[in-house]
Amino acid sequence: MASEGDDAPLVGRTGTLTSIQADLAAIGPGGTAAVFVTGESGVGKTRLLRETAEAMREAGAAVLYGACLDIGDASPLHPVLQALRQAGAHPGPGSPDAAASDGAGALLERVSHQLQTLAQGRQLLLVLDDLQWADRSTRQLLLYLLAGLGEINLSVLAAVRSESLHGSHPLRRVLAELRRLRSVRVLDLAPLDREATAELVAAIAGNDVVSEDADRVFKRSGGNPFVAEELARDLRDGRVELSDTLREIFLSRVDELPPHAHEVVHAVAAGVEPVEHALLARVLPLGETELIEAIRAAVAHRFVTSANDGYRLRHRVVAEVLEHEVLPAEHAARHRRYAEAIEAAPGDNDHARLVRHWQQAGEPVRALPSVIAAARAAEELYGFTEAYRYWALALSLTPEDDSARTALLGYTAESAHRCGEHQRALTTLEQLAARPDAPGECQLHLRRARYLAAAGRAATAETEYELVLAADECTPREKATAAANLAELLVHLGRYADAGDRAREALELADGTEDSTADLVRASAALGFSLAFLQDPDAGLAIVRQAVEIAERSGHPEDIGVAYQHLAELLTNPLSSVEEGVLVARRGAEKLAAIGQGRSYQTRLLAIAANGLFRVGQWGEARKVLDDAMRHRPSGADAVDILLARCRLWVGFGDIEAANRDLDAVATILAGGGARHVLPMLTLRAGLAMWQGRHADARAAVQRGLTETRSDDLVLLGVLAWHGLRAEAEAQAGGEVPVDPAAVRRLRSIVERMARGVGDAAPQVRAVVDAYLDLCTAEISRIEQRSDPELWARSASAWDRRGQPYPAAYSRLRQAEASFARRVRKAAATMAIREAYATAQAMGAKPFAAEIVQIAGRARVTLVEAPGSAVAPERGTDELSLLTEREREVLAAVAEGLTNREIGQALFISERTVGVHVGHIFDKLQVRTRVQASRVYLGAA
Repeated sequence: MASEGDDAPLVGRTGTLTSIQADLAAIGPGGTAAVFVTGESGVGKTRLLRETAEAMREAGAAVLYGACLDIGDASPLHPVLQALRQAGAHPGPGSPDAAASDGAGALLERVSHQLQTLAQGRQLLLVLDDLQWADRSTRQLLLYLLAGLGEINLSVLAAVRSESLHGSHPLRRVLAELRRLRSVRVLDLAPLDREATAELVAAIAGNDVVSEDADRVFKRSGGNPFVAEELARDLRDGRVELSDTLREIFLSRVDELPPHAHEVVHAVAAGVEPVEHALLARVLPLGETELIEAIRAAVAHRFVTSANDGYRLRHRVVAEVLEHEVLPAEHAARHRRYAEAIEAAPGDNDHARLVRHWQQAGEPVRALPSVIAAARAAEELYGFTEAYRYWALALSLTPEDDSARTALLGYTAESAHRCGEHQRALTTLEQLAARPDAPGECQLHLRRARYLAAAGRAATAETEYELVLAADECTPREKATAAANLAELLVHLGRYADAGDRAREALELADGTEDSTADLVRASAALGFSLAFLQDPDAGLAIVRQAVEIAERSGHPEDIGVAYQHLAELLTNPLSSVEEGVLVARRGAEKLAAIGQGRSYQTRLLAIAANGLFRVGQWGEARKVLDDAMRHRPSGADAVDILLARCRLWVGFGDIEAANRDLDAVATILAGGGARHVLPMLTLRAGLAMWQGRHADARAAVQRGLTETRSDDLVLLGVLAWHGLRAEAEAQAGGEVPVDPAAVRRLRSIVERMARGVGDAAPQVRAVVDAYLDLCTAEISRIEQRSDPELWARSASAWDRRGQPYPAAYSRLRQAEASFARRVRKAAATMAIREAYATAQAMGAKPFAAEIVQIAGRARVTLVEAPGSAVAPERGTDELSLLTEREREVLAAVAEGLTNREIGQALFISERTVGVHVGHIFDKLQVRTRVQASRVYLGAA
């Protein structure tokens, strides 16, 4: 049955509708655009979705529509799968082998592939209604697609009930992060104003409605279009003496329904929308003809809408109103009929709905088989949060004396751990331990230790592992597992000597069977790191290489991935054998691609290789590696690692648009969580802002990093502190943005914290942190306007020893700049700036090279020693590339003969700011007059 169309005009929303269509059509660099429409119930969100979808369909776009279910995280990916099924696609969970090798990311790829197939080269609009009810899996898929990882020309239009986003609702944080992105708009749809409400009332009730009546409608409705429409129809139909509450309005209209239509409305209100016709027919004891007539009446009275997938209430407020008018016995009976109807239906049961109805019917025990089936179905879709809720429900429905309770406790604890509910996992595990048929104490200690470590309670986890190692009843295999995992934990805690001891113990206990490979790999990695950090790098490397050999002999893909990842990280980071580490990472990536690990371990190894190539200055090769990694379409944390690595290259190359695109993609993925990546992301944002001259934005990014994270990683803090101090120093040098003393004090405290903590760090880590401390100390001298060439020379030497040319070249540039300013040791300064320039040219660091050219020009130093070499690029287009976009606008106005005041009026900036820009233009173009600057501009044009 076709639903009756709206007879009310779209009042007060024409501009909004046009704006939404324009935003969705404006696909960003990542190939995606999104508009999230938020607002209270009845404000007109669904109407805007429908109107926009119809307009874009007529314009040639492929449109898919899905609606979320109001039953919590019960049916993973329901709205997207619903949309695909309506379009004739049926993505399944895939084969067990594929699931084991690729994980949840494989499902994301399959769904995005189905979307891409349905689009057939056209723009694809995915419409999602009632997104506040979206399950966790749907939210993750949405972030994956909006990050551009699905490679689809995709627009997303979604509606969210704002009153649902309270407290710790997961979508609240997601929307807060997405608001930052250029390709995403969050539109808060406000109620209609007084004039628009009067127009709506006049359109429904007639133009002869007196202003007092229209004003009364506005006051009662608060501008809510839905309520205003209902009140206007009351005016039109001559109904008077209405109550002042929406509840009474609806109840008065419900009472006017024919008896069978009244039952239809109550039944649809009790169901999970959409309610299919066949299901409704089994719930209501009516003949087919009577049922259709009753539905027709409910539609005609504007309570129910009809679509191909079933029936819905025109507004969910109706369900909230009717819920309080039904007797408890009626409520239970109606849900019992739903549950029995679903069980009687042919084919597979809808377990999520069945669970809800048996619970509402007051017979939760009858829901137990469906609860367990729903839990397993959620796990197949990698919806571990949903699975945990079902296992917990199954547990609550099982009596204490039921033998099945022991297994359910185990499933519940493990699913809680897998979805991040580590404390609940521990609580459930304690209940399992109290059962008479519980697993052995050794297994309980091992599981408890894993949960404690994941919860951040490392000391208690260590105690649990020690209990296994000390217990006589624990088998050698259990002790080997405990020792290997404890060794890995101690490495994480920086206790490398203790880690080495436990790793040796694990290696002695391991029986060498195939089942012990994971223990051998972890123990070898921990022992290798311990030896490399504390005493013998060569011996440490030999141990880790042995782990690789063990893993390769076993042939288990995950063991091979873990082993190669440890070896590559050991070489590229603590041992600083970056070139060899890159080779190992790339060789391991090839092996893992051959055994079906392209989207997981191969991607991780390529990220290690790319970061290593970046540090040694081989940026072109790093770009090739990253392009190869992106072809595997990584998701989640793997995607973030690759995007951050690529963004470092874009910032270095000066590709502002590409850098912003990757940072937006990272921010999109991190909206769903991922704190360990926040500092690198914000550091890159700060670096990018500094190259663009936006020092205030760079400061804000650094300060946000210090506020929103609590990292103890001294290297990450060193990078962030350097960028923050550099931003303040650049602000001091530029003169446009004043130095923030509070920000400088906060950054100094971070530097002091690094200096205190570096003494306890391993020697290799200490060397890196010391190098960042040298950079920070030198930047502080810039802020204090006493930039010291000796400090910068010391920093350059430190980074030379680390084999990292970019920070070394940067330090040499600042060394030369400080010497030129002090007019001392010009020969040494000239050599330093030439070395910096050669490094920048070799890496392709265009913004950095441009700054070197600018400083060399002011100092009248040639950058190339060969005879006839130029101090700076030839005049023309290349020279104008040194200017910012705003400086080019000012220069164009100067060439037109405008005064500073006229330029300020034209560009909406102050006359003083124009003067600052003109001074920067003269310095960069090496001219002294406005006429000379105009000649350069006109020559380039």
